[in-house]
Amino acid sequence: MEGETHRKQRKIIHIDMDAFYASVEQRDHPEYRGKAIAVGGSPEGRGGVVATASYEARKFGVRSAMPSKRALQLCPDIIFVRPRFDVYKEVSRRIREIFSRHTDIIEPLSLDEAYLDVTEDKQQIGSAIEIAKLIKQAIKEELQLTASAGVSVNKFVAKIASDLNKPDGLTFIGPSSIESFMEKLPVEKFHGVGKVTADKMKRMGLHTGADLKRLTENDLKQHFGKVGAFYYRIVRGIDEREVQPHRETKSLGAEDTFPFDLTKTEEMYAELEKIAVTVYERLKRYGLKGRTITLKIKYSDFRQITRNQSFPFPIGDFDKILETAKQLLLATEPEDKPVRLLGISLSNFGEVIPVAGRSGNTAQLSLFDEEDLA
Repeated sequence: MEGETHRKQRKIIHIDMDAFYASVEQRDHPEYRGKAIAVGGSPEGRGGVVATASYEARKFGVRSAMPSKRALQLCPDIIFVRPRFDVYKEVSRRIREIFSRHTDIIEPLSLDEAYLDVTEDKQQIGSAIEIAKLIKQAIKEELQLTASAGVSVNKFVAKIASDLNKPDGLTFIGPSSIESFMEKLPVEKFHGVGKVTADKMKRMGLHTGADLKRLTENDLKQHFGKVGAFYYRIVRGIDEREVQPHRETKSLGAEDTFPFDLTKTEEMYAELEKIAVTVYERLKRYGLKGRTITLKIKYSDFRQITRNQSFPFPIGDFDKILETAKQLLLATEPEDKPVRLLGISLSNFGEVIPVAGRSGNTAQLSLFDEEDLA
């Protein structure tokens, strides 16, 4: 039976809402439609960070995680809008209801994206492409929002596909075309390949997936360390992870791998603010508070460390999460080494037990916003 299940080709859909927070604000406020808006903190004072920019703002180079002051420089007419997480959470719940018409195997990554396994779909439609079309149509008609969908046989390829034709896109990458697609993909488009690694690859004459594919797994490990095994598999489109709808939440968090290495504390603080927003909204969605906050740092050489702090009371507010993460970061002397990834997670949910002295162990099973591949 196990072999039979393994042989059956999976049908995976990755749904990613288009400029989710900004699109909700433009939907609810007609005066924002067609305007460059940024959902996030104000550029005044110490300055906030852009959580989501509308497509009108993106034309000026405004992007998520950018300091709001920089966004204002790029687009002087931009309108800053404070986030309304309660509204986004309710919209996300309705999107999840649309998903559940077709499958119960749904793995949310954040409020605005999720994986769906439709290998066996409830309505017996049989075609993952048709199901993706129906989901996109329902989201547009019922919620007046657009989503992009990627369809393939595994999670990694479906996620890449969903990003190819935004906004309102639908891209199918079938099993027979996965390897050729990966071969044409520039190395910087692979998840887990940051700017420094991409530059190193290009100096070695590795510009595309096809170039990477010419190297053996041992070659890749020799040049890039343990992550070389990841590159070897992913350039062949290999990803055997299942869509996981039901997982015991021992820790909950978010992390991000940056397109270029961070060298300034201010840059790291800006990224931590965006990550803290995601952690906060996920805590609210699950109704959780945790007593241990953990900071994860991965450096440009792929060395990884974690630092945590525990409290005698449960934490769930945004300011406390962000401030603790910043303090943990500062204690690592952050400008000593370039940083390629940051993550924040909370753990120790459940009954409140006074914590004295050093913090306890951090749980191993985590729900993260970004892919846990690199």
